[in-house]
Amino acid sequence: MLTRFFLGLLCAVPLMAEDWLQFRGPNAAGVSNNRNLPVEFGPDKNVVWKTALPPGHSSPVLAGDRIFLTAFEGNLLLTFCLDRASGRILWRREAPRPRVQELHKSNTPASPSPVSDGKNVYVFFTDFGLLAYGPDGNERWRLPMEPFNNPFGMGASPVLAGDTLLQACDSESGSYLAAFDKNTGKRKWRSERPEYTRGFSTPVIYRPAGGPVQAILAGSYQLTSYDVETGKEVWWYRGLTWQLKPTPVLDLEKQVIYLLCWAGGSDTGQQENIPPFEDVLKLWDANHDGKLAREEVPDPKITKDWRAVDLDDDGSLGARDWRFYQSRRSAQNGFSAIRLGPKGDITESGLLWRYTKSLPNVPSPLLYKGVLYLMKEGGILTSINPADGSVIKQGRLHGALSQYFSSPVGADDKVYVISQAGNAVVLKAGGEWEVLKVNDLDDECHATPAIADGKMYLRTRSSLYCFRKSD
Repeated sequence: MLTRFFLGLLCAVPLMAEDWLQFRGPNAAGVSNNRNLPVEFGPDKNVVWKTALPPGHSSPVLAGDRIFLTAFEGNLLLTFCLDRASGRILWRREAPRPRVQELHKSNTPASPSPVSDGKNVYVFFTDFGLLAYGPDGNERWRLPMEPFNNPFGMGASPVLAGDTLLQACDSESGSYLAAFDKNTGKRKWRSERPEYTRGFSTPVIYRPAGGPVQAILAGSYQLTSYDVETGKEVWWYRGLTWQLKPTPVLDLEKQVIYLLCWAGGSDTGQQENIPPFEDVLKLWDANHDGKLAREEVPDPKITKDWRAVDLDDDGSLGARDWRFYQSRRSAQNGFSAIRLGPKGDITESGLLWRYTKSLPNVPSPLLYKGVLYLMKEGGILTSINPADGSVIKQGRLHGALSQYFSSPVGADDKVYVISQAGNAVVLKAGGEWEVLKVNDLDDECHATPAIADGKMYLRTRSSLYCFRKSD
């Protein structure tokens, strides 16, 4: 009788929902152990529920029976909480918007994804800063942050390492990584990054045996690991391109990090030797004021993209602006495997291999079941051997040849990739990948899907969907 009582009690208690607490799930890897996921799905196929939402590029995060994501509506910055079972909106909160900053046409005021500790949610907006809400929408704290000198707008999502909330804020000037107490919003430390310009990569957390917990952040020209407790640099790897959009992925078993960096003008063969600033001043500084006004620069390659060179936007080029321009013109794009460092500069010792062709711009790489995947705009998918960087297979995903901003995710022996045009491609995972289905969502998509409990949560421009395979 007692056994029957306990069995009945267990049956009466619902199983705990799986979590997907941040951008791309556990440590931004984009991998789930879920099975029995749908191959076919769309507005009228395998839909559990659909909820209309205002626009935004942030990806959904899952915490218990809740879903969190951000959006914008006119001059309103919004955080939403939805019921995971029904898609019903439980609450909506508005954040102040004291400014309207520059944005790239592919960005929005609500692009960084939330992060949750399983109960509370933490959000970051370009036009405000950080806010924390409890599960019922009660505001726990808010932290207005300075205007950011990033002409594309911000893109890095907040992450958690225990009770520490981390936010990367890389811009043309004033770049930094900051850590906050998740319970109070009080700043623990701020590590200045003066040698970094615009960046959009989200930190990943590394917990080495016998060492400090680290936050690894990819930025212009350098990958840097910071001690989460102190904000001090632990190790760094140089040789990256001038702006970083993808988030790296960790292979803890092999103690390797896979890092993708692509920026316009940095493909192989486009590198230039730019003369020192002192030499250029002698040639172009007509009024001898020690800097270069736009009208003093005869090179159209510089004046055409003036905002990208005049980093502090003061109308002239100084020594710092020119140094970054030199680095930018000599940088080389690449997808690299880097051995996780112990301490100090690992530039010479850390590189295992580098691949330099057919590189994506925005989507982060995926490491799933011993294969690396790169999803490039135009619908070009490349599978790579993580042991040596060799290409296993490369091909176009016919029926899905548009731009890609969503990052690939892997689950159920499948890889899911979503194009901007709303073509959701399902692939049979493996080096010799195969297209199983190209689904049409009938709407644009920039967000990365979340996967848990045998379901896929996918955000389009106008809606959030929950998909599940039919019984």
